[in-house]
Amino acid sequence: MNLNKAAAVLLKTPGNIEIQELFLDPLKEGDVLVENLYSGVSTGTERLLFEGRMPEFPGMGYPLVPGYECFGRVVEKSKSSKINIGEMVFVPGATCYGEIKGLFGGASSHLVVNEKRIVKMTRGENQENILLALAATAQHVINTGNKLPNLIIGHGTLGRLLARIIVLNGGSPIVVEKSADRRKGQFGYKVLSPAEITGKKFDCVVDVSGDAKQLDFFISLLKKQGELVLAGFYQDSISFDFVPTFLREIRLRVSAQWEQKDLDEVSTAVNSGKLDLSGLITHSISAKKANFAYETAFNNPSCLKMVIDWKEFH
Repeated sequence: MNLNKAAAVLLKTPGNIEIQELFLDPLKEGDVLVENLYSGVSTGTERLLFEGRMPEFPGMGYPLVPGYECFGRVVEKSKSSKINIGEMVFVPGATCYGEIKGLFGGASSHLVVNEKRIVKMTRGENQENILLALAATAQHVINTGNKLPNLIIGHGTLGRLLARIIVLNGGSPIVVEKSADRRKGQFGYKVLSPAEITGKKFDCVVDVSGDAKQLDFFISLLKKQGELVLAGFYQDSISFDFVPTFLREIRLRVSAQWEQKDLDEVSTAVNSGKLDLSGLITHSISAKKANFAYETAFNNPSCLKMVIDWKEFH
């Protein structure tokens, strides 16, 4: 492929996905060109983009290239770039397609990105490296709080990463999950159904399910002066019963996107082998079958994390 072009997932309008060849922006000072090996599909933000339900957000608009979980190899660099050709790197998306919006721009065979945004990965060509963004999001929950969460709502990929990071920090989290399939297995922490958790009280509850309709249930699980952290992505207005919240003097915190400090911490933990990313990727499909990849990621309950493989476009 001509290195000034890339094959990319183009979301032309909500529900309309195709692989299309797009021109890449030329490299500026400090930029590198990354040959993308793998990108992940987010069942949160990308589903909202696909279904046309994403709230107004900086950079919104169609057509767009989605994706913010990328892992690949540096194949070209600007003269001022200090990174080496051949380095394996994580890339949290890119905006490099001219007038085509990059929200978040990572679902592409090649990416032009400033080297300050990439993270060197030292444990080989591994699909699991795409999980770094979600791991950093989980780390952000901890870094912006005063206490380790002891209850997590939702045992998807983000919930599992958050639980693993809490355990690494000396905590003993419990995870609540509705799906019986997602409760199966040995995890190094407890995974219970909502019925099993009713009546118990916790200091810090983190929701990663994104289900704002359960807010009163979350609040009922908190001790007096406990903290509720919303770490999912919520498209609807959030409301809750005031009296139970008032009686418990609940603190409500929203944990947003990761920051560089969070990314640095989890990349160090992953590269050292301290943070285990295994067992979280359940599906991997060639980019030539992108439509099927997104359909599976959004609609198959057994799919924890879908990876799109771009190597056929190199």
